[in-house]
Amino acid sequence: MMSGPASAPEGNPLNPSFPIGKVPAVLIEQLWRQYASDDPSVIVGPGVGLDVAVVDIGDAFLVAKTDPITFATDRIGWYAVHVCANDVACSGARPEWFLATVLLPEAEAGQELIQTIFDGIDQACRSIGATWVGGHTEVTHGIDRPIVVGSLLGRVAKQDLVTSAGAQVDDRVYVAGAVPVEATAILAREFAPQLSGVFDAALLERCRHFLVDPGISVLEPAQLALASAAVHAMHDPTEGGLATGFWELAQASDVDLEIEAAAIPILPEGRALCQHFGLDPLGAIASGALLFSVDEASVGSRLRSGWPPVDGCRPGGGRRRPSASDRGRPAPAAAAPRARRDRPPVRLTRDGCVLYYGAAWRRMTDGRLDRPHPVESPD
Repeated sequence: MMSGPASAPEGNPLNPSFPIGKVPAVLIEQLWRQYASDDPSVIVGPGVGLDVAVVDIGDAFLVAKTDPITFATDRIGWYAVHVCANDVACSGARPEWFLATVLLPEAEAGQELIQTIFDGIDQACRSIGATWVGGHTEVTHGIDRPIVVGSLLGRVAKQDLVTSAGAQVDDRVYVAGAVPVEATAILAREFAPQLSGVFDAALLERCRHFLVDPGISVLEPAQLALASAAVHAMHDPTEGGLATGFWELAQASDVDLEIEAAAIPILPEGRALCQHFGLDPLGAIASGALLFSVDEASVGSRLRSGWPPVDGCRPGGGRRRPSASDRGRPAPAAAAPRARRDRPPVRLTRDGCVLYYGAAWRRMTDGRLDRPHPVESPD
């Protein structure tokens, strides 16, 4: 759920295993370079921080996304659709056709479980206007819980394509939606026995419903942003949290970011549950939040009314502490893309981004949050 400092893989030293979570970005980049395609119809191929593949189909671009849901959840089918739909929406495309591979454990593969998963897929597809067109379902040896791998296709006009690789120096980077919505819901749902004697029952019940209210879908804020401003880049942070989302946006766009953590809208319930388990809310799985980089001069009134400016947040500006935003009406994070430099100045890193927590800063390295460092002595 949260990416922490990278540690040495354990196991066979000749063939080490990586910790749970995303495979190190450096390795993924090396592999994709090894297997790169020269197909001219591939407009966007694989890469760190890139959410979707994009293929030229003549009169439009076809956007493709696949993602697995591997943790236990009673809404796994519904979940698989929305996680894929978020990334498709971040490209400017409309989610249209969904496929699912459903893998079931031997001990639980009854009709009731299959019906529940299928109902969730159907309901989610209908809610976003997509069509469930097929997939594969089987009972699989060696797993102890259902796994659903979703794939979603959509189309976008060629002039309307947006990726996570377009952030420009002097853009304003906005955070739409509070964090960590997804992590808060998962903790409340999956760790109820550990939390029931610590937190109020009404609070935990509210947290369990965060999957739908405020929800993990970013279709509406993505569409609002695209209709209201010149969006240069858009990204849906998930595993590794908002911090990793910032880092992936910076990596894909080849810019640096410096972010004032106090400017980011964090749900109080999420902060409390994360604190209980020793997690950083900015590193906890973060579906329901949306990052986008815009030309500030193009921002229209509709966008400004949804995400009002934050004091002290100016592209490339200083580090005055911004004012708090209203819950449900998140403000732009104090994040300004900076040009990459061979020798970056203090509080800027070529690794992607630095997050400031008042008296300390934390660096993103290979997509993971480093240990806190005092603001007075960054290196």
